Amino acid sequence: MNEAKSIDDDYPRSMSDACVRRRLRAMLTLPHVAKLTAYAAELRLRGSGEVPEFDPLDGGVDALVLFLLEKPGPMTADGSNFSGRSGSGFISRNNDDPTAAAAIAFMQKAGIPRKLTISWNVIPWWNGTRKVTGSELRDGIKCVRELILMLPKLLAVVMVGQKAGRARPNLENTGLALFNSDHPSPIVRARFPERWNAIPGEWSKVGRFIFESPEA
Repeated sequence: MNEAKSIDDDYPRSMSDACVRRRLRAMLTLPHVAKLTAYAAELRLRGSGEVPEFDPLDGGVDALVLFLLEKPGPMTADGSNFSGRSGSGFISRNNDDPTAAAAIAFMQKAGIPRKLTISWNVIPWWNGTRKVTGSELRDGIKCVRELILMLPKLLAVVMVGQKAGRARPNLENTGLALFNSDHPSPIVRARFPERWNAIPGEWSKVGRFIFESPEA
């Protein structure tokens, strides 16, 4: 008897494999992520930059926690991009870069199951620069609020990095629990190793909150 081999694509830098990327693209119409796939497509039509896909390995619309990073980077772009590097086309902790690999390790240390989370950015598009203008931030925050409305089970938002933290005043009235942490990037690791090492502990606070919540 031939049995289909189960495939586990959730490991560090797995998005470097074209087969993994194809499998995840085939998952973009699954019920937990289809609405978010449509939203990403809508954002692309607004023309501000390249908008990656939500990761179907995350919880999608069933997520309890939104990990809100700063801005997509080159490795989220699809194929040849502004940097000349080939990216995955997804916002994913499985992308082929050190920040994503650190996010996997830190999430495991924090003890938060992946299916309870969703990852996105305050600025949802990549336009060739990591700089964030004031008008870009305002537009991005509007997009975050649109996204929150699509996540009916959401309990908390974690703003990851200083730029993401700038969104906090605009999310205070959402009724969600708000958390902040440093960004798991090589830059933070090099400049502020103690803060970088503290990230799993900060994320574990989020885990304790959602597990203790009566709504979880």
